[in-house]
Amino acid sequence: MPYLGSEDVVKELKKALCNPHIQADRLRYRSVIQRVIRHMTQGVDMSGVFMEMVKASATVDIVQKKLVYLYMCTYAPLKPDLALLAINTLCKDCSDPNPMVRGLALRSMCSLRMPGVQEYIQQPILNGLRDKASYVRRVAVLGCAKMHNLHGDSEVDGALVNELYSLLRDQDPIVVVNCLRSLEEILKQEGGVVINKPIAHHLLNRMSKLDQWGQAEVLNFLLRYQPRSEEELFDILNLLDSFLKSSSPGVVMGATKLFLILAKKFPHVQTDVLMQVKGPLLAACSSESRELCFAALCHVRQILHSLPGHFSSHYKKFFCSYSEPHYIKLQKVEVLCELVNDENVQQVLEELRGYCTDVSADFAQAAILAIGGIARTYTDQCMQILTELLGLRQEHITTVVVQTFRDLAWLCPQCTEAVCQALPGCEENIQDSEGKQALIWLLGVHGKRIPNAPYVLEDFIENVKSETFPAVKMELLTAVLRLFFSRPAECQDMLGRLLHYCIEEEKDMAVRDRGLFYYRLLLAGISEAKQILCSPKSDPSLRLLEDQAERPVNSWALDFNTLVPVYGKARWATLSKCQGVEHHGPELPNTAAFPTSGPLIPEENKESVQELPDSGALMLIPNHQLTAECFEKTWLSLKVAHQQVFPWQGAVHPDTLQMALQVVNIQTIAMSRAGTQPWKAYLSAQDDTGCLFLTELLLEPANLQMQISVKQSEARTETLKSFISVLETVIGTIGDIKS
Repeated sequence: MPYLGSEDVVKELKKALCNPHIQADRLRYRSVIQRVIRHMTQGVDMSGVFMEMVKASATVDIVQKKLVYLYMCTYAPLKPDLALLAINTLCKDCSDPNPMVRGLALRSMCSLRMPGVQEYIQQPILNGLRDKASYVRRVAVLGCAKMHNLHGDSEVDGALVNELYSLLRDQDPIVVVNCLRSLEEILKQEGGVVINKPIAHHLLNRMSKLDQWGQAEVLNFLLRYQPRSEEELFDILNLLDSFLKSSSPGVVMGATKLFLILAKKFPHVQTDVLMQVKGPLLAACSSESRELCFAALCHVRQILHSLPGHFSSHYKKFFCSYSEPHYIKLQKVEVLCELVNDENVQQVLEELRGYCTDVSADFAQAAILAIGGIARTYTDQCMQILTELLGLRQEHITTVVVQTFRDLAWLCPQCTEAVCQALPGCEENIQDSEGKQALIWLLGVHGKRIPNAPYVLEDFIENVKSETFPAVKMELLTAVLRLFFSRPAECQDMLGRLLHYCIEEEKDMAVRDRGLFYYRLLLAGISEAKQILCSPKSDPSLRLLEDQAERPVNSWALDFNTLVPVYGKARWATLSKCQGVEHHGPELPNTAAFPTSGPLIPEENKESVQELPDSGALMLIPNHQLTAECFEKTWLSLKVAHQQVFPWQGAVHPDTLQMALQVVNIQTIAMSRAGTQPWKAYLSAQDDTGCLFLTELLLEPANLQMQISVKQSEARTETLKSFISVLETVIGTIGDIKS
């Protein structure tokens, strides 16, 4: 919104700009122009002085030219007719003897967002690409990308692309990096810039002359090149070795990722590289930049998935400081849990114990949960700390301790006795639903060992009408019924009262249905009900709820130095799809975009880049949504990647099939009703890399055959096999398939 009195301001400045006495005084003239720019940045409409500002560009003062060019780039779209005068002035300045003026004028011309400007900037850009001054060439190279964007969907200019590829051998390192950026933008539809052997070796030899930003950029582009021999591979690794010791964290991370991907067949080399970058990563974890610190901690956690003891000797580096923000503290606590061993367990637990009484309730609870995680291995020390924390009688502490007790009682049966001894009395300090559910579960499952368990549950039953969380009521129903089987005399009366309330008075349908189910189960017989509710628990030694085994480095090497460690793989896949961002780095390009001439990259040396093989592990993302229109459009544009026919007997139950598919994160787009002939279903799924799987199921009862046709958005054999396996399992479970 323009400021009050803006018209008077414009008139005053216009008068000043036309004053010959002010124009004669260089400093006063510049001061007036600065006032125009200041008002412009404050929201005042200064387009009324456009003509006067264009005239002010006719000066030898570089500072004044910069100010005027900034003004013209801002208001040119609003004054397209008058902007032609500005273009004439800029074209004239593109031939100025001063290279700073030439570069400044060319940059400003490329920044004009107005129709028809392309025909004016094309020749100055081509002249700028051959300019003797490196600054002008830098600007001209970036101007090529801007000019391409102005053209929209027009065809790529092959001559311009060849010119940019030839400039990769320019003596100025910034020109080289700018060429890569421009080619990536211009050839985006063709897959981006191609990196073959001559280009890769040329860039590696020029790396030492680049600044830190340029080195990080080039390392990212070199990910596209795959050496053809082991000798060449190790020559490249030797050239990159010095960049692992760079003072720039971005260069170190980029070089590390390139090492990990190039050495994917040499695990010992990958381990040695991760050992070398331990120092830079630890330094980044202690950086004053909070963003850098958080990203480094996320990458440390990623490395620990493959090398659990990699940072154990430096565990004190991950102790929290009082001045650190909450999100960094939480990451450090997670790292500390993964660094615990026999030598440092006591020191780590003492540190975490101090965090449990932090003024931040969320951080205190995270520390308690961390102690609970360590308790799976070091039970006695952790149980002592958790029991002492109950004595503090603080609500947020007691709540999380009880939740930790519940997890330990399930995963570590040896902790059950200590948990049962510590529980009495803690119900007085629990108010939230999560804590209540954990306590009620413990009283129901292990109530036989807790003397006052029925009386604690009876207090919950007396207050059930005022309970606002249905989940607590459902947990209470299950717990009282379980305890009834082991202590019937003490629980019979209160079980009857609870069932009566849930069936007759409760308004929540889920709670009411649970009560009816248990009531009818009891009518079927006490022994039958006990057999269902108190069935044998799964063996904790199966480690179903514990962390997965160590993962090889190759499983996450492509995600290193990206936002995947920060967001998580599934979440970043969703975000990148929405924003159009590739989360695995640059997409491997189509070699058709390669130029047809140039001494640096002759035709006979073109080499297509082979895509790194995927690990074969399939992870379908949940909540994948694809509209029927989008499915139809995509289905028609793809070819069938796999088709298979199975003998089939029996009827199809669409509801059962749809529910089973939802369990494995496969979305049903459309499905015929039961009894329809022929019966069809269309399914959609997406894995964590963004690859779509579109499926058609066709059943012809007359032939007793189920035909499965699968289309894939990206050709990946291993993931396709994994998807087919998942689909066969689901269909085989709900149907009668005989192969």
